[in-house]
Amino acid sequence: MAITLTDKAAKHVLGFIAKRGKGVGLRIGVRTSGCSGMAYKLEFADEIGSDDITFDSNGVTVLVDPQSLPYIDGMELDYAREGLNEGFKFNNPNVKDTCGCGESFKV
Repeated sequence: MAITLTDKAAKHVLGFIAKRGKGVGLRIGVRTSGCSGMAYKLEFADEIGSDDITFDSNGVTVLVDPQSLPYIDGMELDYAREGLNEGFKFNNPNVKDTCGCGESFKV
């Protein structure tokens, strides 16, 4: 079981944490949302919770709650620029379908 970050994603996250001046890592999870059923949630974590599962990837501590892990296990988080757009890209091997708007997914 693992969640990984590409070099680009890790540099971006570490830059944000440095800019914030605090934080222990990046919390990744899922929530019920959208037309396909689930959506990703990302937030900076200021502490590690007792239930958190942690992974270290390219210098970033990734925190995942046990309920989200089955849906994102094996996922790689990337950061990409495509034309004028830039943002995180979720490369999740568990996804079976995504909605047309790109906001949600189904496993």
